[in-house]
Formats: sequence, C-alpha cells, structure tokens
Amino acid sequence: MTKNVSASFELEKKQSELIEKKLERIKYADDLIVDLSVRVKREKEYIFEATANFRWGAQAHVSGKDFDFAAALNKMMDILDVKIKKEKDKIQEK
Repeated sequence: MTKNVSASFELEKKQSELIEKKLERIKYADDLIVDLSVRVKREKEYIFEATANFRWGAQAHVSGKDFDFAAALNKMMDILDVKIKKEKDKIQEK
C-alpha cells in the first residue's frame, strides 16, 4: 500500500508520528488497498480526509473533524476502519 500524507499547514514532528501510528491500525488491509491518501486541513478546526483505493477498483472517501488534532484523526480512522471492513466483507462474499 502506498501512503501519501499532506497538510495545508506545517505538521509538527509529533503530529506526523501520531498519523503514522494511527495508520498502523489498518495494517491488516495492506493487501486490499492500492493507495491511501490522507489530507489534513486546519481552519477553525482540524479536518482529516482520507481516500483509499482498493485493488478491485472500489474507493472509500472518509473525513473527520474536531478542534483537537488527535480527536479529528481518531474520528477519521474510526470511519475508515469500518469502511475497509465493509469492503473486505463484500469481496469475501463474492
């Protein structure tokens, strides 16, 4: 899986490390996802958006926002995890 993380502002080292650590949570899907793109924006709150491209052509786009960096990341990861599991289940049924 190819990962691409981009931000509309300069990420602190600990923020980058936190993103990498949280992405470990979906390591089980490495063989399912071709590439994963994560974008972080900071307006009044942090907005995380992720797009996962699955090897069978499906795509999942999720987002999470919060005034706290870690909380916004966690919200996005929770949704992404559920989407990946749903896609995995769909493929296993076929």
